[in-house]
Amino acid sequence: MAYTESTMLSLGTKAPDFTLPDTISGQDIHLGALPPASATLVMFLCNHCPYVLHVNPEIVRLEAAFAPLGVRFLGISANDAEKYPEDGPENMTRHAAETGYRFPYLYDKSQAVAKAYDAACTPDFYLFDGGLRLVYRGRLDASRPSNGKSLDGADLRRAIEAVLKGGTPESVQYPSGGCNIKWK
Repeated sequence: MAYTESTMLSLGTKAPDFTLPDTISGQDIHLGALPPASATLVMFLCNHCPYVLHVNPEIVRLEAAFAPLGVRFLGISANDAEKYPEDGPENMTRHAAETGYRFPYLYDKSQAVAKAYDAACTPDFYLFDGGLRLVYRGRLDASRPSNGKSLDGADLRRAIEAVLKGGTPESVQYPSGGCNIKWK
């Protein structure tokens, strides 16, 4: 699997709207129809990428800490499930349950949403403020599988905390990195 870094969508970008099926609830999720949130974190994930598997415990901890404070979490998988069946909707449902995802885990079969977000890799993180304007994009933290650095979510955690305090995240933001999205 080729290591790929995120493309770093421009800060201030309005969150591209979408409607995608949630593999957990079976319902369609329409971003523009969701109730207001203090912040919205859109994460491009998948079931098999070692970089995602590495960060999953911290994603679950972040959701547990910040969802009660009004932060919305949305996971999206856009990998081509025909070539990578482990990333198909049925396996997404199983993976979410095994991993402890309590947020919607959406399937982007057409890959149109991933393209609209200019997503490049898994994991890829996009934090939007209450007005759905991009305030942070990049990595969870400096850890990677086998690099020995602590999995603490420091970069993303600081960004979320800044938004919740009414501020803006630090201007220096580092790209996320992981497996490339498996395009059709």
